[in-house]
Amino acid sequence: MNPAVDRVLADPVESGKIPGVAALVAGESGIVYQGAFGRRAIDKPEPMTLDSVFRIASMTKAITATAAMQLVESGRIGLDQAIGELLPFTRDVQVLEGFDDAGQPRLRAPAGPVTVRHLLTHTSGYGYDIFNADLARFIETVGLPSIVSCRHDSLKVPLLFDPGTRWEYGIGIDLAGRIVETVSGQDLEAYFRQHILGPLGMTDTGFRPTDAMQQRLAGAHARGADGNPVPLEVESPRDPEFLMGGGGLFSTAVDYMAFCRMLLGGGVLDGRRVLRPETLKLMSENHIGALEVPKVRSDNPQMVLEAEMFPGIVKKWGLSFLINMEPWPGGRAAGSLCWAGVHNTFFWIDPASKIAAVLMMQLLPANDPAAVEALVGFEAAVYGLS
Repeated sequence: MNPAVDRVLADPVESGKIPGVAALVAGESGIVYQGAFGRRAIDKPEPMTLDSVFRIASMTKAITATAAMQLVESGRIGLDQAIGELLPFTRDVQVLEGFDDAGQPRLRAPAGPVTVRHLLTHTSGYGYDIFNADLARFIETVGLPSIVSCRHDSLKVPLLFDPGTRWEYGIGIDLAGRIVETVSGQDLEAYFRQHILGPLGMTDTGFRPTDAMQQRLAGAHARGADGNPVPLEVESPRDPEFLMGGGGLFSTAVDYMAFCRMLLGGGVLDGRRVLRPETLKLMSENHIGALEVPKVRSDNPQMVLEAEMFPGIVKKWGLSFLINMEPWPGGRAAGSLCWAGVHNTFFWIDPASKIAAVLMMQLLPANDPAAVEALVGFEAAVYGLS
């Protein structure tokens, strides 16, 4: 326990802004802080606990990227290999340039192929129909399912720009997950369990929550008309045709911290190696060149509010992490790795300061002001521990 960190996390719960929160911080030698406050769900009495299960959404991406990089390590795929060689249905992908007067899509051939590196860096041209209005219009016009359906046809969407020319958040990691499944011959659940989750002891992480996990599942929430959290029903796809490498995992703060500690430890945790040190170093470098990660855009404010992480600081992207290229005042050092999930779950790895942190809530939309305030206060308190 630490009174300063406890207070930062307890305040938004006690004021009713957030139903519950779980958090851990680790250093080189292990866990240095852990705490859970509030309830798992606003309409149920069970308290939030460190082993509460969360929908971690896009925090799945770093685990899928780790799986893809294991295949790169073994020479089974190449970072600059065209994905059409691995996923034949992507060979003829086109770029969406808009819509004609009749409302039909205007499409053209891309200037070059999409590569594995493009997928892992969100520079492929693939977007998210749940965030991008043009892509949502396209799938409605031609009759494709949304990515959240986990149907194979949801991946047969056009690009929004030529590969390598822009950064836009999208389904690239879902396609990387399909590559892992195709090349390994296993679904992502089985691959993760054998090569990542099992070695790290992450028994409470998976795409299909066990009965024991369901009993500890934190409820999803949204803001009601009065601004207070209200319960939200979130259904997982029935009979998914593929597992969503970009956002389908359930996990606990404790489990995800094991993954973060592996990253902090150079690819190894308690003697169990998941990645080679040189691979992790590669993943931690800028892979988008002169491009910068812009303000997160969204045409769907019920799911995501537009926001800029680290305003005024240059942000790059690794494989697959956001990297702040300058230190955040009072917080993480330059070169730290991070990302988040749409339900306001967060993690960061600070190699320079030897700190890993996980903060989990279950509240839509992403970038909810109270959740962001909690994150900012949590980080400031974490760095105040030293």
